[in-house]
Amino acid sequence: MTRVGLLGYGIAGRVFHAPLISSTEGMDLVAIVTANPERQAQARAAYPDAKIVTADELFEMDLDLIVVGTPNRTHVEYARKAIDKGVAVVVDKPFAPTSAEAKDLVASAQEKGVPLTVFQNRRWDSDFLTVRKIIGQLGDIRRFESRYERWVPEIWDNWREFGDQAEAGGLLYDLGAHLVDQALQLFGPVRSVYAELDLRRPGAQVDDDVFVALTHENGVRSHLWANAHAANHGPRFRVLGSEGAFVISGMDEQEDALDAGRRPTDPGWGAETRTGQVGILDETAEVTVEPGAYQNFYAELQAGRIPVDPAGSVHALEVIEAAFTSARENRVVGL
Repeated sequence: MTRVGLLGYGIAGRVFHAPLISSTEGMDLVAIVTANPERQAQARAAYPDAKIVTADELFEMDLDLIVVGTPNRTHVEYARKAIDKGVAVVVDKPFAPTSAEAKDLVASAQEKGVPLTVFQNRRWDSDFLTVRKIIGQLGDIRRFESRYERWVPEIWDNWREFGDQAEAGGLLYDLGAHLVDQALQLFGPVRSVYAELDLRRPGAQVDDDVFVALTHENGVRSHLWANAHAANHGPRFRVLGSEGAFVISGMDEQEDALDAGRRPTDPGWGAETRTGQVGILDETAEVTVEPGAYQNFYAELQAGRIPVDPAGSVHALEVIEAAFTSARENRVVGL
């Protein structure tokens, strides 16, 4: 069995990592770190065989894998401790607050021969898997549009809303880390970035309305949106090609399913009722959505493969940093 220790039991740890780890054959969730009494009680109830420990205690345990699901400001600290200990490590997105710190972690892991990967789970979203499957039918891709839009008009008391730069909060780091990663997966490296970042909600300290335009080295343009106060949601994906387009609305349902207590081992996991449309103007055909497969991340890891190359997450951070510069200076930034 792969003995796994989980740092953090907030949204990342409780909704994603703990359920997926415990559902992976050959993995044993043996320890969970959370200082919050309410979350400790939740963890004990859900995983009675796992010890509730401090971070210091976890790093003294005999573990095969350490998962960092803590606030962004602690990702580098804990990932470095795992690497120094010689234990394989998963770091939640965003990999690090800066690309320089991320590069340093990758170099350190390579030097010490420690497996290192980043939890870019939305590579296994149902709609993204569908895009990957049908994109070859669209001819030469001219533009890729991708959105994560929500209606959260009031600020909530969470580090993601705090203005301290060390927190790496705001939507560009949070949802943007997924949007950029998916664009890079489809169309490769980026040569220039333009961005508009706004603070719309009363009292907002971090970006809550995001638009980023990427020009990839192959000429494809990606237009990415993230919004915390969108009273109407645009398509999740719209892909425009020389021979047709693909459009799909709505969101992958795996996060809600995990939060509600469902698991990848349940019958019908990842299946969706949504459909996409492919074609030209009104002449479209319905596309069945691929099943979502978040479980593949830890299954790949358990099989001895790196599910997400951290070098890709380094480039994503370079794109995010360029987006901050672009918005601040109102210009296109080359990479």
